[in-house]
Amino acid sequence: MTAIACWLNSVVRSGKIPPKPRCAEVTETVLLGSCSGREASGEAGSQVTETVLLGSSSGREASGEAGSQDADPSVDSNRQSNCESDDIEEQSDNNEEQCRTGDILDFDIKPNQPHPKNIAVQKLSNRVLHFQENWYKQYPWLHYSPTVKGILCFYCVKTYTIKKNTLSKKADPAFSSKGFSNWKNALVSFERHQNSKSHHHAVTVSAQEANPVDSQLSSAWAKQQDNARHCLQNIVSSVQYLARQGLALRGHETQDGNLFQLLKFKAKDDASLSSWLSRCHDYTSPPVQNEILQLLGNCIVRSIAVSIQSLPVLQYSLIIDGTQDVSGVEQESICFRYVDHDLIPQEVFVGLYEVPGTTGVEIARVAADVLLRLNIPMSCLRGQTYDGAANMSGRHSGAQAELKRQQPLALHVHCGSHCLNLITQSACLASPVIRDALQWVHELGTLSHQSGKFKALFSAVAAGSERQSISLRPLCPTRWTVRGKAIRAVLSQYESVLSSLEEMASNGSNTGVRANGLRERFEKGKTVLGLFLALEVIVELECLNKSLQKRTETIAGMRRSIDCVRSTLIGKRNEDSFQEVFQKAVAMVDSLGMESIQIPHQRQPPKRYTGGASQHTPKSAEEHYRTEFYKMIDCVDAQLQDRFFNQPDLDVLQKLEEILLTGKVNDIVDHYPELNRDNLKVQLAMFRTKNTFKSSTEVANIMRGMAIEVRGLFDQVETLVRLLLVIPVSSAEAERSFSALRRLKTWLRSTMAQVRLNSIAVCHVHQDKLDKVDVKQICQQFISVNDRRRHVFGYFK
Repeated sequence: MTAIACWLNSVVRSGKIPPKPRCAEVTETVLLGSCSGREASGEAGSQVTETVLLGSSSGREASGEAGSQDADPSVDSNRQSNCESDDIEEQSDNNEEQCRTGDILDFDIKPNQPHPKNIAVQKLSNRVLHFQENWYKQYPWLHYSPTVKGILCFYCVKTYTIKKNTLSKKADPAFSSKGFSNWKNALVSFERHQNSKSHHHAVTVSAQEANPVDSQLSSAWAKQQDNARHCLQNIVSSVQYLARQGLALRGHETQDGNLFQLLKFKAKDDASLSSWLSRCHDYTSPPVQNEILQLLGNCIVRSIAVSIQSLPVLQYSLIIDGTQDVSGVEQESICFRYVDHDLIPQEVFVGLYEVPGTTGVEIARVAADVLLRLNIPMSCLRGQTYDGAANMSGRHSGAQAELKRQQPLALHVHCGSHCLNLITQSACLASPVIRDALQWVHELGTLSHQSGKFKALFSAVAAGSERQSISLRPLCPTRWTVRGKAIRAVLSQYESVLSSLEEMASNGSNTGVRANGLRERFEKGKTVLGLFLALEVIVELECLNKSLQKRTETIAGMRRSIDCVRSTLIGKRNEDSFQEVFQKAVAMVDSLGMESIQIPHQRQPPKRYTGGASQHTPKSAEEHYRTEFYKMIDCVDAQLQDRFFNQPDLDVLQKLEEILLTGKVNDIVDHYPELNRDNLKVQLAMFRTKNTFKSSTEVANIMRGMAIEVRGLFDQVETLVRLLLVIPVSSAEAERSFSALRRLKTWLRSTMAQVRLNSIAVCHVHQDKLDKVDVKQICQQFISVNDRRRHVFGYFK
């Protein structure tokens, strides 16, 4: 080391590099040295000696031989003795390190903790001390070394000895090199070592070795991705909630929107969400909202398509209806009807579609496109139900005709609810007294709706009566079941209506003029009678209409319901029924002091038209208004017969049901590929021997209660039942979607894009299905769109 110091001093003083001393005064300690370096050193006569922990003697020998060729004998002998003494000391340390290293390498995974009987005892003058086994549990780092025959610290030996850390000199030699075997003071020594800085550092280094830097970075990034996924789930679930409730996501300003405020509310209890939202604004932007809404809507529509495709016999029907939204865009609502595995008819809404035109060809093209996108074959279409518009139900160019050209088995049914609405309108026009009375009710409801002053006045007057106040409403020609409620509201509050109109008539405004005219009409007794007569018929038709709007209603059930209503109305066409109604009207007129019910003025026609015969003139008001009542009933009966029993495709369904009820299979079965004539005949014979039924609905109930094995015997009977149940009765499902459209696309949301509107409509209508959507699955689909999202969010496990 003296030669090295002199050499360094000469370099500092002169600024030149003199030749190195020949003898190897520099000892380099290398954990795992290279043989090539030592060989090169020996060949060139290098004076540097490399000391290698594992097998380094050859390097020193080569260095010594090369260095002694030109050395001075007197100097070399001293240097040789010094080098030999240093080598002996280093060799001793190396052997000790090799022993410790060998112990650790043999037990690299965990410390060596043998049974105490295999550990040397400590003999004192008066007793013998043993190593205690419970010390392993108290100090898990205890490692027994058979070489030193003592206890070492597993982490200190592994870290300080092998890694040569700078803190190795501060380590307790008893636990890092020599071994500890003083069992008398074991617990005190163990505790002191465990609390030492060198031990803590060794444990830290060992942990870092087990978890390297790249792994730590990867773990940190994985934690960030997990946090990002958590925040994304919050965003998706918030969008899901707002879409379910039909609420707007955006506001006039971004921070005023429901989505932003909902996330802000959630972030109060979620610090990670609050921090992430402050940094990442892209994932709450309108395009991302549209994408998430579309993923949610598509998930629901796909589940509907899968439900239809997984049917044992693929049969379905189409329900289509159109309307204009608040921005004037023509929206076509498309719905499916199918019979599920439990033989229960299901009607489901699949979306609102903007059509380029309202012709039957355009609507049929849109329907075919929807079927293609959902992978539902047109060949399995068995029914279609629309309203009576020419572009939908037209015989030659309507949508039903266009679809029938592609699939002749798609039977067309005119919507039963629309038919009943048309029948009700015709019935109300059949009698002048009923027509006028309903018109005054409509005008009264319109006045209440348009004039806030009259509405407040009527509410105040009605509140003073004993009965509960009911708001007045106008009649709507396109709403099916509002006429009865409007008539009842007037009749039950007739006195309040007269008082309000009389008080409002004193007002000098235009509203007062309208109120005065209505007061004169409502004070006539024939108005009261007209309302009572109309109510007798309208309530029956509205009950039937509500029945036809059910999703589970069938064609057979519709026919029986219509027959029941017809029988009821015909039963009212008699003297007793009319007399009862007439007496109720007279009693109300008398109690309110109104103008009595009189025969209207009869116009005498010219004799050149009537000839010599005299015209029949009613002798009493009762006789006159009885005729008007009968006119209304006769009109309803004729309309029911004409609109419901003269549809050609309904006759086909009736023949199919006759096959089910009688067991006589005819040629119509051959048109349906899913029906086998011979098998159906055999199965019907077996089925009828054990069961009694009168309709397809009763057959469905019987089969629903059968065991699976027994039900499998009648697969053809089940197919026929499905065919009878799959035909829709009305387009009420599409009409219900229009109600959702009015809630969603309001004046404030009139600029909503079509894709966003359709997605929100599907989510809002199918709330039960939306609740079952897996948010993680939606998030994963959102993430998989591009590499940037995969980098930010990773993958869900």
